[in-house]
Amino acid sequence: MKENLYILSIFLYISFFFNSCNQSVKQNEVEKNKIRDVWITEQANEWYSEWEWQRGSNFIPSTAINQLEMWQAETFDPETIDRELGFAENIGFNSMRVYLHHLAWQTDPEGFKSRMNNYLDIADKHGISTLFVFFDDCWTPTYKAGLQPNPKPGIHNSGWLQDPGDSIHTNPEMIENLEMYVKDILTTFSNDNRIVLWDLYNEPGNSGYGNKSMPLLENVFEWGREINPSQPLSVGVWNWDLDEISEYQINNSDVITYHNYGDPTNHQWYIDTLRSLTQKPLICTEYMARSRNSTFQNTMPILKNENVGAYNWGLVAGKTNTIYAWDTPITDGSEPELWFHDIFRKDGSPYKEEEVDAIKELTGHSN
Repeated sequence: MKENLYILSIFLYISFFFNSCNQSVKQNEVEKNKIRDVWITEQANEWYSEWEWQRGSNFIPSTAINQLEMWQAETFDPETIDRELGFAENIGFNSMRVYLHHLAWQTDPEGFKSRMNNYLDIADKHGISTLFVFFDDCWTPTYKAGLQPNPKPGIHNSGWLQDPGDSIHTNPEMIENLEMYVKDILTTFSNDNRIVLWDLYNEPGNSGYGNKSMPLLENVFEWGREINPSQPLSVGVWNWDLDEISEYQINNSDVITYHNYGDPTNHQWYIDTLRSLTQKPLICTEYMARSRNSTFQNTMPILKNENVGAYNWGLVAGKTNTIYAWDTPITDGSEPELWFHDIFRKDGSPYKEEEVDAIKELTGHSN
């Protein structure tokens, strides 16, 4: 009898031990996969109060036609980045919105992250924070690594790339690779105080995708909250007609970002409308299109007075051809009389001296 009791006790101990191990493993898996909540209003406003007014541009060096040309090893251009961010620093800009591309990571993950770190070092040297963008539904739907095309004369963003573009709809299995990409970048830079915010997806639903972009939008927010970086996560409202997407963006963003290329009356309406829906901080991640009466002189003061972050499109005129309007190509490539976007020529001289003077006045960098 004693022998049987001894064997039974050993069996129960072993069973208890393995049970405890299994429970511990399951608990660790739950913790690992736990997805944090969206920031509450108080948390978002506390974060925003720690930053001075963020103002700057959507930035790509003038020597790059698209995100791949900016980030691939063969064409990464720290000298031009350094010089052109110096132009921004000299007019009082303190932040830049910068697009990434998953293919640059897929081709060379460690090199890509090293170049991101190099970029951040250069920007930080100029007192400039960074807002990185992951995915994008705008412009060219296909892409390939390697040598990028030359600009088409006089055509706005003739070589800009969607990410992931049409591929996600023809090859849905790539979602696993996109998840690895987003989580790797967020994990690597999750506590980097040079980064102000992660913009997870630029203009979801653009290029006629509509609600086809919802699954990726939902996934990227989930991946971001699973990694839980110290920086907030957001996707900018850009088209109220996409009501399901817009509602999802507002409800799932830690702080509220948006795009507006309208005149001052329209822009003020946008701000007022968003504030009727949420009391979280607002950041305008795209504005300034001169032919649409969205200018530095008439819009930037509104953003400053309303304490709204301000990122215009374009810093230095270059291979993206964003001095040309979206819908008004100049096929001979001659310079338009009225630039659509951008502030500087490649040599650092301003397109309009009075604009730069107005910016300096608003940023406190006037002479």
